[in-house]
Amino acid sequence: MVSAKKSLVGYAFISPWLLGFLAFTAYPFLTSLYLSFTRYNIVQTPVWVGGANYHNLLTGDPLFWKSLGVTFHFALIAVPLGVILGVTLALLLNLDLKGMGVYRTIFFLPSILPTVATSVVFLWLFNPEIGLINRILRAVGVTGPEWLQSPQWALPSLVILSLWAVGGSMVIYLAGLKDIPTHLYEAATIDGATAWQRLRHVTLPMLSPVIFFNLIMGVIGVFQYFTEAYIMTPGGGPEDATHFYAVYLFERAWRYLDMGYASAMAWVLFLVIMVITGLLFWTQRRWVHYEG
Repeated sequence: MVSAKKSLVGYAFISPWLLGFLAFTAYPFLTSLYLSFTRYNIVQTPVWVGGANYHNLLTGDPLFWKSLGVTFHFALIAVPLGVILGVTLALLLNLDLKGMGVYRTIFFLPSILPTVATSVVFLWLFNPEIGLINRILRAVGVTGPEWLQSPQWALPSLVILSLWAVGGSMVIYLAGLKDIPTHLYEAATIDGATAWQRLRHVTLPMLSPVIFFNLIMGVIGVFQYFTEAYIMTPGGGPEDATHFYAVYLFERAWRYLDMGYASAMAWVLFLVIMVITGLLFWTQRRWVHYEG
């Protein structure tokens, strides 16, 4: 009886979260699954169409495949570069030098700036005529590209922007570096290991769980990439070069009010992320090393 009473008290304390989860997460989640099998435009009652939305997605919508390809292309470039740059910055900022706290703050600040404000600033930086980047290139005799106005450079421009906020993951890597036992470095030094060998055989293996975590979060985040592309390259950019999956999903939902189709797109995206995440978890046995 006492145990049951304690359980009821515990559930009472977490009931606000449970109600919020049921109302704002579980219910929309299940509703979107139902809507993905309907034709629904918000105004009228949903009409059941079975798997028609999924059939049209996979066989009759070239923009679906185009947007998925753009997102995959972006992920294959931005995620590895983000991991490499984040780890590199963390290694540099882990050095015991005077004033290192200031440098850590400087590199972390971009990750907490509003995304919209950052996008607007980079719109000016990437301007081919008056932008700061091309002005600097012209000063050294180099003709800069058209950046966001070029089908070849629009996606790389967004990759560069994504690296601007790498300080968020850098802080996590830095925390992981601080957690590596110092006796491992001492033992490696006594055995005659060079700095590169210590990095390869001590630092990276011990940091691999943190790298794996940031890799998973990066993959999930990059497949939901929306704000920067929507603001900086409206309409999908030149020749749909930056027509990301999330942007196309938003257009189907709110520009065309095709909520059933958009819900089907959301579930396909969910399955894609689940498959990729599952594959990454399968590969972790080969390269992720947990202490003990």
